[in-house]
Amino acid sequence: MKENLNFLFEIPVKIMERAIRFYESVFNIKLARQEIKYPTGNVEMACFPETMEQTGSGGALIHQSDKDKTGDILVFLNSREQDIDQELARVEKEGGVIITPKTFVSKIVGYIATFIDSEGNKVSLISKK
Repeated sequence: MKENLNFLFEIPVKIMERAIRFYESVFNIKLARQEIKYPTGNVEMACFPETMEQTGSGGALIHQSDKDKTGDILVFLNSREQDIDQELARVEKEGGVIITPKTFVSKIVGYIATFIDSEGNKVSLISKK
C-alpha cells in the first residue's frame, strides 16, 4: 500500500508545561509525554493523540534543553524506499547535509534521520527499517 509522503511534524517549544497546557486547552485533547535519547541529545516530547484508524498526520511538541530556538516546525517525510539508507545516500550527493544519522526511535515509529536540504531547510525522514 502506498503511503502519503508527510508522516508527522514537530512544534518546538521553550516551556513544555506552558505549551502542553495551551494545546490541550485549545484542542480539548490529552498529550502524552515522553523523552527520547538521540545521539545529538535528549528530547522531551508531548505527543498529540493518534490511532491507526484516524486520518491525518501525527505530531508532537518538542523541547530540547540545549536549543532555545522556536519557530521552525520540523516535517517528517516517509521513506519512499522503506529504508532511509538509500535516500540518505542521495541527500549528500544532491548538496544536502545529514545532521542526525539514521537513529532507532521505537518499534512504533521506527528509524529517523534529519538533514538540511539544498535550500537550507531542515527535514527528517522516517521508516520502519
